[in-house]
Amino acid sequence: MRRTTRTRAAVTLCAGAAALTGCGVGAGDAPDEDVRLTVTRDFGARAVLAREQAEVRGADTVMRVTQRNAKVGTRFGGEFVQSIEGVAGGRGDGRPVDWFIYVNGLQSDQGAGAIDVRGGDRVWWDHHDWAVTPDIPAVVGSFPEPFLHGTNGTAPAAVRVRCADTNSAACGDVADELEQLGLNNVTTTGLDAGAGAAGALALFVGPWSALRGRVAEAREIEFGPRASGVFARFEDTGTRLEVLDERGRVARPLGIGSGLIAATREGDRAPVWFVTGTDAAGVDRAAQSFDEDALKDRFALAVAPLGDTLDVPLPDTGAGR
Repeated sequence: MRRTTRTRAAVTLCAGAAALTGCGVGAGDAPDEDVRLTVTRDFGARAVLAREQAEVRGADTVMRVTQRNAKVGTRFGGEFVQSIEGVAGGRGDGRPVDWFIYVNGLQSDQGAGAIDVRGGDRVWWDHHDWAVTPDIPAVVGSFPEPFLHGTNGTAPAAVRVRCADTNSAACGDVADELEQLGLNNVTTTGLDAGAGAAGALALFVGPWSALRGRVAEAREIEFGPRASGVFARFEDTGTRLEVLDERGRVARPLGIGSGLIAATREGDRAPVWFVTGTDAAGVDRAAQSFDEDALKDRFALAVAPLGDTLDVPLPDTGAGR
């Protein structure tokens, strides 16, 4: 189980609030694929800015791209991001808030000035409360990343859809969605198959009761957001899904027929994704939401028994999208 032991200063650096403006544009051509820049608040619930085709020049860094496409305020001699579009880090309602950065769905452990931007990258800044945890290592809202371009310019060696039931509709739906992206490295296996090639991405499909005892990352989710970064958990039997709010409180319990799409990551390992639910019906509902439109700008996604989708964590308004 992950344990976060960072100091406040280190949290700011690893969250991406540290951005060395001195690491500027280098020589080279602009990326040959569009770069998307997204800026949101409150775990993706509130849009601040979106650039489907961000302006990029030469060998830009994340910091330079952000400055080129948004109003950025800095502090400490211009080395740290203080605000984007007038929204500043610090405290909100007496709780710590700050800017966090995700590139292709993965939380960065570097300052924005040290991260090179590559063609196809999806750069996402989010301003949120980090009192529960500063460490949300992977999010689903940049889908189809990281399945297409991976990280640091290296595409995944393989994508393995590991299913509790390889003949289930959910298993087939998830594999089909990935293959429709043009990926030719997708394989479907059972849960007992090995991890596969180094650099492979794994996506587990099946009821939580089938995954929780066989997938290490599933156990992290059961330990709560401080361990996994996922603001949702299943009760021990797996028959109820609890959607949490940003303070880690149960905001909405969901019963039989509910589903969850979430991702987590241990250290420097490849991220692990889950398309899961309380039962087969819940897994089917989650699989039906496994697409770019449903996942866009969400840290994780829950699906209620009647099919409505919910942000994870659930905003204070209590409403999904």
